[in-house]
Amino acid sequence: MSELLTPETLLAHWQGHRRLTRRVIEAFPDDQLFSFSIGGMRPFGRLGWEMAGTVANTLHALEHDDWTGKGVDAGERTNTKAALLDVWDAGTARLNAEFPSYSAQYLATEQDMAWGRGSPMRFLLYQIDNEVHHRGQGYVYLRALGIEPPPFYVR
Repeated sequence: MSELLTPETLLAHWQGHRRLTRRVIEAFPDDQLFSFSIGGMRPFGRLGWEMAGTVANTLHALEHDDWTGKGVDAGERTNTKAALLDVWDAGTARLNAEFPSYSAQYLATEQDMAWGRGSPMRFLLYQIDNEVHHRGQGYVYLRALGIEPPPFYVR
């Protein structure tokens, strides 16, 4: 791993995206978060649960060196903003507590994964890209609802 992207800078970058995505979740009216969609796409609340679940799955993969993609069960998912934000915040706390224990060397180690050969770092960067992609959908939904989304550059 280069000095430009250390485990510490990666975590800070990821958490910046997570803070912004959390604000997008907060911006949704409670009655629209799990119901509003455009063109048959999934409601943002469902995407939120998917993104929240990636933290548990990623930490499981890192801890057990298990990149099979089987993941872990995120538990019961209720269609409430409060429940989603509680799980989101718990994931943030887990990342802050657990992620610093993984070395740059481990994160850069190439290995077989369910979706091909790669490193945990490559997978983590994909997770961040996926969150940005889903958050963009949330921005479109908010604008369609007449709600100004949070500034994308404030993390």
